[in-house]
Amino acid sequence: MASMKTCFILYFTLALSMTSIDMGLGARSLLQTMPPLPSSLPIPKPTLTLPPLPATPTLPQATLPPLPSLPTASSLPKPTLPPLPAVPLPTMPAAAALPKPALPPLPAIPLPTIPAATTLPKLTLPPLPATPLPTLPPLPTATIPNIPSTIPTIPFLSPPPSSN
Repeated sequence: MASMKTCFILYFTLALSMTSIDMGLGARSLLQTMPPLPSSLPIPKPTLTLPPLPATPTLPQATLPPLPSLPTASSLPKPTLPPLPAVPLPTMPAAAALPKPALPPLPAIPLPTIPAATTLPKLTLPPLPATPLPTLPPLPTATIPNIPSTIPTIPFLSPPPSSN
């Protein structure tokens, strides 16, 4: 981890030094002060014909042994299973020999009786007080304010007037 940080710092410093102003100015001055190439040297003309490609050598053919044949189902040995043990199955008892399930009797609790509707007293509600409903004041009419359609100019941000 420490070597990775060291390498990062080294590469970062190298990149900053390559992008500095002095480096760019030095490269520009070198490009501007290069002497021109002499034109007296003959430049060879490229030939239009290419030499022929060499012939590809013939490679020896590999001889592979034949693949082994898979055995067929008739040539495989037949599997034989061992005989099952002759253990007699347990016999189930007859249905008459089993005990009958019996539930305990429910307790005899008398159900409560509901009184008849004629024996219930009549309920009456008291009368409501006769108070008048409050009157609300009238709603004010909404007026929409006028929005200016022009933007006011600010003196120190506007351009100077033209001298026509």
